[in-house]
Amino acid sequence: MSKFIEGVTKYILTVFFLLSLNQAMAQQGKLFIIGGGTRSAALIQTLVTTADMSAQDYMIVLPMSSGEPEASYEAIKKQLTIASKNNIGNLNFTAELVTDKKWLDSLANAKLIFITGGDQSRFMKVVLNTPVYRAIHRAYQNGATIAGTSAGAAVMSKNMITGKELLDTNYRETFNKLWADNIEFEEGLGLLQSVIIDQHFLKRSRYNRLISALAAYPKFQCIGIDEGTAIIVQGKKITVAGVSQVLSLSSPKHIKVSAKHLISMDNLRFSLYTAGDQFNLK
Repeated sequence: MSKFIEGVTKYILTVFFLLSLNQAMAQQGKLFIIGGGTRSAALIQTLVTTADMSAQDYMIVLPMSSGEPEASYEAIKKQLTIASKNNIGNLNFTAELVTDKKWLDSLANAKLIFITGGDQSRFMKVVLNTPVYRAIHRAYQNGATIAGTSAGAAVMSKNMITGKELLDTNYRETFNKLWADNIEFEEGLGLLQSVIIDQHFLKRSRYNRLISALAAYPKFQCIGIDEGTAIIVQGKKITVAGVSQVLSLSSPKHIKVSAKHLISMDNLRFSLYTAGDQFNLK
């Protein structure tokens, strides 16, 4: 009898765990990651539709990436106001405000959070290891859509590309060489754990940069998003929206680095997608 009771108990605990897991997955929100550049009215409408807001829900803009946060807020507010009647708030967190309970509660309960472009390192210096970071994650786990453009796209990754080079220190929009140990990473928001995002991808020909990122993290999926284009991430499924294309690199074989830091590899998986296409995270 005791073995029977033990078996029933294990079954009940397993069912409870699976139900809890399914509920957590159902509640988890979505990511709407834009590759920068001009955002069409259609793309913003897709963002609002993705967020699926009720009349009582509201949006929060986080403009800390920008050197001109008020201007960044006003630009996206203008577009969102045309697409939605929901209220829009601006929370420009500083070191003095990252513990403000009223602001944090507003952020955690937002249905749509939009992170503007600018400098991803500037954003993370304000957010990392603060209650703001935790509030963003809480909103996401409660079903919010977290959106970002340009720098706001880069911060979605746990291992975030900063754009700086460590060996060739002259800044360019792309890299001149496929060098190992040349790309600088910092910690991002970690909404994507094993995915590295690059933005302005085709416009600025950032293949060298993304391949360098893949060489640094060969088990990751590296995704380049062009301007005016977005990926919508829900669970493991990605849907492409916008006017251009999205590229995915993964699964390289036989990575080698020469004495001069040059990278070689075989048979990496290269995929290219456009609006309406769907693919899965690794």
